[in-house]
Amino acid sequence: MFIIKFLAAVYKELLLLIRDKSGLLVLFLMPAFLVVVISLVQENILKATGETDIKMLFIDKDNNELGRIIEKQILVLNSIEMEKTIDGKEPDEQRAKAALAKGDFQFCVIIPEGMTEGITKRIEYQVSGIFKNNNLTGDKDVSVPELIVYFDPVVQGSFRSSLINALFRIILQVEMELKARALSEAVPKQADAILGSIFGTDIAQGRFPAMSHEWGSSRLMDIKEKQAAPGQSSKLPTSVQQNVPAWALFGMFFIVVPLGGSLIRERQTGTLTRLMTLPVSYGILLIGKVMAYVLVCLCQFTIIMLIGKYFLPLFGMPVFEMGSEPLAVFFVVMAAALAASGYGVMLGSIAGTYEQASMFGAVSVVIGAAIGGIMVPVYVMPKTMQLISNISPLAWGLNALTDIFVRQGNIKTVSREIICLVLFFAGTLSIGWICFNYREKN
Repeated sequence: MFIIKFLAAVYKELLLLIRDKSGLLVLFLMPAFLVVVISLVQENILKATGETDIKMLFIDKDNNELGRIIEKQILVLNSIEMEKTIDGKEPDEQRAKAALAKGDFQFCVIIPEGMTEGITKRIEYQVSGIFKNNNLTGDKDVSVPELIVYFDPVVQGSFRSSLINALFRIILQVEMELKARALSEAVPKQADAILGSIFGTDIAQGRFPAMSHEWGSSRLMDIKEKQAAPGQSSKLPTSVQQNVPAWALFGMFFIVVPLGGSLIRERQTGTLTRLMTLPVSYGILLIGKVMAYVLVCLCQFTIIMLIGKYFLPLFGMPVFEMGSEPLAVFFVVMAAALAASGYGVMLGSIAGTYEQASMFGAVSVVIGAAIGGIMVPVYVMPKTMQLISNISPLAWGLNALTDIFVRQGNIKTVSREIICLVLFFAGTLSIGWICFNYREKN
């Protein structure tokens, strides 16, 4: 008998939802639209910060050894798509600046004319100074042209700093290699000269073995990058992996508006009074309402996942990956749906009018999303806001889904967040029940 009454209550709520066409559009189209738009926008932001492939223009006016070495080293960098021409022609500096200003490239590196010759003479002078003589000639005051880097005006400062640091490392490596080569050539000559002054030129000539300059470019140490996550995945999270679960949760919590409004309308129109005359308790009606909206949340999440997997790739976006723990995903989504439904019940029980419930519900969900890391990552927030984010149920849900999708987590690793969401549901439902009983008595 209980099951029949419960299913009837769920069926009643689903019928009311189906008749509310505008409400369904908000519940399903809004999060879907947000996922598509925000993912596309963030993908472009990632390009501007160097997280995805970026286009650079390389102009070598020197046409000598130094330019070829720098070009080779830049190509070693990840996510660099190098171009040396514009429309099939080698551009001059002015045309390169115009192309960057239009956003065709993110940055441009120009090797000035005479750079190889200038740096070679400067190295010769420095090497000759080591031996305190002038056997190797060099010009102390020789001018070395500066390597020029132009940036697209919209490129962010963090990416600029990263690129400049990378270019400094490349230049340092090139300098070390050229200095090692010059030193390898100078040391045997100096040794022969010293031996010649002692034993005579004819005897000492060629006694000192030739030196290899490869030691100047060979590495002694290296860096190995490893993932801190328990899984074996080495992929960095994409904008799709971050935005799909985030905005799916945001849409799920927006059911507080129609759910709370439904409770208020039933109370104001007398529908609840008529329902209470039937042989059914308010608890069954409430649980039926909650389960109906939980089903809506599950449908919302499924649709958003399908958009991330099949629709977003049509725009050139990465495919959304669900991870290897679908059962853990189900438990997290179920707990989040219960938390959202419980919050809606509490809101509908406390608010006196539909306007109060809709206004406070929408604003509170947006605030919860903001402090929960949906809109801005928690790690970039001030310390105080990071502490406050711990009380947001959206933060619990997002952290759990991120652990599964990005960090290859499982049910055990997200059990804390699931428990918090279920406790939030129990607490809000209890408050709603208490408020309902208080209204009935008064």
